[in-house]
Amino acid sequence: MTFTEQLAQFIVSGITQGSIYALIALGFVTIYNVTGIINFSQGEFAVIGAFIAITVAQKVNLFRGQFDVELEWPVPVAALIGVGGAVLVGVLLYRLGIQPARHASTLSQIVATIGASIALRGLVLLAWGTDPYRIPPFTQGKPFKILGAVITRQSVWVMGLTVVVVVALFLFFQYTLIGKALRASAANPGAARLMGINTRRMGLIAFALSAGLGALGGIVITPVTFMTYDRGLMLALKGFVAMIMGGLTSPFGAVVGGLALGIVESLAAGLISSGYKDAFAFAVLFVVLLVRLGGVFKRGSGEALERAGL
Repeated sequence: MTFTEQLAQFIVSGITQGSIYALIALGFVTIYNVTGIINFSQGEFAVIGAFIAITVAQKVNLFRGQFDVELEWPVPVAALIGVGGAVLVGVLLYRLGIQPARHASTLSQIVATIGASIALRGLVLLAWGTDPYRIPPFTQGKPFKILGAVITRQSVWVMGLTVVVVVALFLFFQYTLIGKALRASAANPGAARLMGINTRRMGLIAFALSAGLGALGGIVITPVTFMTYDRGLMLALKGFVAMIMGGLTSPFGAVVGGLALGIVESLAAGLISSGYKDAFAFAVLFVVLLVRLGGVFKRGSGEALERAGL
């Protein structure tokens, strides 16, 4: 394989992984824009959604072999159930953890999401244990080859679903009543309440939407790489880095930040050493926070960084 083909392969791998970071970052941005909270349990939504889909799609032993589940339903059905299960967890987190603390400081609410992340990770560990799991690819068949880079069919699913999600979110926020209410709540909560918008309900919808996005990311990546109970922490951190790179408040910026982060990681792992992959990701975060640029898209970035306490 020539250097050009290797470079193309690294970029394709980076876009695939970056698409997952983009979905996680979109969840971060959705919650932050509506509630002002950075939800550090976002990565756990991806893990929970993936493990629920795994349980529905194949034979799984739960609670250290105490229960055997052999549903073996089709993967698309399992994926829908996984997203639905994660949405339910997101709704419960908002109703039981965030809404009762709505009068607390933003920092206290962020700490609550960190505590929720630890608790959810522990529950996943109790239920599924430490074993890694995978589910079959959504589409069977030989991989494609473009410019010397090998692209698996599941990678096409990952990138394609990311594009579909971005377009769907744009249409949702621009042309639906709930989407416009979410935008109003994000722009000016006080004015939104005066117009009759229930901002608490909008916060609930934001958490549900964010959980669904995270679960979708976890499910589509599980056929590509193994899913473990503790993967949510790193996914959340990488999604947070992508969110910061994109300017904190821009959904499109979050997608660009996620893709850029994935490509940087892949190039660092391929050209230097795989051991430096995570180091490069957090070096990017450090540089962005150090210069306080607010990311690729600067609109409102200074105020947003101060609002988040960064």
